[in-house]
Amino acid sequence: MEVDFSGGHLSSDGGALLLREMDASMRLCEELADCFSDFRVEDFVEHKLPVMLRQRILGLALGYEDINDHDRLRVDPLLAAMCGRADVLGEERTQAQDKGRPLAGKSTLNRLELGAQEINVRTKKIQAHPEKIEGLLLARGVGAIPRKSGVIILDFDATDDPLHGHQEGRFYHGYYGGYCYLPLYCFCGDIPLWAQLRTADRDGADGTLEALKKIVAAIRARFGKHVRIIVRADSGFCRDEIMAWIEAQPNVHYILGLARNSRLEQMLAPAFWDTAALLDEELVLCARAAGADAPPKVEGTARQFAELRYRTLESWNCERRVIGKAEITNGERNPRFIVTDIARDANWAKEHAAFADARGLYEATWKTGSRSSSSTCLPTGPRPPS
Repeated sequence: MEVDFSGGHLSSDGGALLLREMDASMRLCEELADCFSDFRVEDFVEHKLPVMLRQRILGLALGYEDINDHDRLRVDPLLAAMCGRADVLGEERTQAQDKGRPLAGKSTLNRLELGAQEINVRTKKIQAHPEKIEGLLLARGVGAIPRKSGVIILDFDATDDPLHGHQEGRFYHGYYGGYCYLPLYCFCGDIPLWAQLRTADRDGADGTLEALKKIVAAIRARFGKHVRIIVRADSGFCRDEIMAWIEAQPNVHYILGLARNSRLEQMLAPAFWDTAALLDEELVLCARAAGADAPPKVEGTARQFAELRYRTLESWNCERRVIGKAEITNGERNPRFIVTDIARDANWAKEHAAFADARGLYEATWKTGSRSSSSTCLPTGPRPPS
């Protein structure tokens, strides 16, 4: 009896077989390969472009972020099978030193990525076309939005991508307290429509308008001009050029956070009397009778909403609709604001409780902000019962 515990070729990445089937069904890597120009001489090519793209993309999906990881992964027959290699053991490689290595190593994959930035007649012969890649991924994202959506909500956000070395474009970001990139994202529910890598030495809303124009055009191409599009983002995206462009587009609207200031707080002050009255009406009546300048401090939590018309002193080109939340939390005042161009008397808004009034806009649309298909792709139809 002979017992062998060497195990042979083993892999812990069996779950990626599901990714292979998904890619085969979606043909994503195959279409992505069409977004590149390959200037290599085909007779000498061992690693086809679609196989290299699958190797890198599936590696990222499996958690192998470093190209260096592929010096070990290149011998994995399971990954080779997932990438579409027929010779999963690498026995048919032309060079003796490559026998047993069915996939590309770190140097070959590195030349693929560097070729996106420059073409070298000797080493970097694969050229990426960013505009084609961008268009493909955007079209795929828009194609995943439910077809019968009557109102589509787009969530824009920026977040940090921490850096741990001296990468190109490395800057310190005071808000996040470290060196990072500052990518820009746009989601429709849990569907990613936009992911743009940016350095951190910029305004968080930088590039949003350019991205929004492309996203809106892609949505219009699929859904037509009548679908409603609502842009939702925090106060970091409350920029006049973004709001002005949206206001000029038919059936496109925005709901944005608005940073509070002394003028806004003064305008919202009367609503705090009503909020306090919800918690202790008798005490509030006594304070009013005594001529108090502000409502008394009351325990508990309650909120009221107020409609305001507001314009900044310099940065906005017009007056806009602002919704203020006069909230008292454990006795402390907590004013919050959003700005929107959705008209109070818009017939389409009355069909959805989330847009019908100030409370709905703040609580059901803005505050929840949950990136789920149910809250960001609303069907056309009658307003649900309250």
